[in-house]
Amino acid sequence: MNTLGPLPTAKSLIQNLLLAADDRAYPARQLVAACALFKLTENNVRVALVRLQNEGLVIAEGRGHYRLGPASQDLAQEVAAWRQVEARIQSWDGHYIAVHCAGLGRSDRTALHRRQQALSLHGFAELDKGLFIRPDNLSGGIDDVRQRLRRLGLEDNALVFRADHFDAAGGARIRALWNSHSLNQIYRDLAQQLDQWLSTMAQLPPDQAAREAYLLGRPAIRQVVFDPLLPDGMVDTQARQTCFEAIRRFDSSGRAIWWRFFQFSEAPPVAVEA
Repeated sequence: MNTLGPLPTAKSLIQNLLLAADDRAYPARQLVAACALFKLTENNVRVALVRLQNEGLVIAEGRGHYRLGPASQDLAQEVAAWRQVEARIQSWDGHYIAVHCAGLGRSDRTALHRRQQALSLHGFAELDKGLFIRPDNLSGGIDDVRQRLRRLGLEDNALVFRADHFDAAGGARIRALWNSHSLNQIYRDLAQQLDQWLSTMAQLPPDQAAREAYLLGRPAIRQVVFDPLLPDGMVDTQARQTCFEAIRRFDSSGRAIWWRFFQFSEAPPVAVEA
């Protein structure tokens, strides 16, 4: 039984590998080898690659090599910054950034997904229907957040503005949007889990180590990418820092593990000239 988390689909695994590839191209044979770790067949890989290419998320390059496509670039840029994400956090003066989306359509599922993903990636929570909010504690302030949201797909006619002077009841409602206790527990548990696994990974064969590193590492990195980056006083910022440091250590080891796995299965992914 898999106790490390849900198994990936071929589509999600390929996209995640390419997101983590630092703009390198993967040979198809390596994607097949990676998918085989999760009992996904070569046919699963072919079907996933066709779908990803049709969506513009992946492009073919060279002979049998694949890299992220144009539709993935903005997301890739946002995700790639996760290792330095704490540099975005600044002191909080009690003000908030709000986004008003109530007048935007919901029938275009692609546009809706991009909007929701943009808001989630920046830690916004829904205060009232169509009104999203987060603390204004990120470097660059509202202008930078607005640009990032637009780049990720938030429509131009969505209102992005600074919000303040809430009464006590309103302030309490806003703070309750994020489960601080749960976040603090996640930080502590995740750091402990990753460090414990790293202490025993040397005993694992290459294929098992690669499989477990992925199943543990993907949700850990997702935690950083989608973390609301709340200010001190709303979460235990020391626990968050300790957790993020553990995730960076794990990612470094995980990359080395996957490099060894590709050597074990054939050869590491290589960069392909454009």
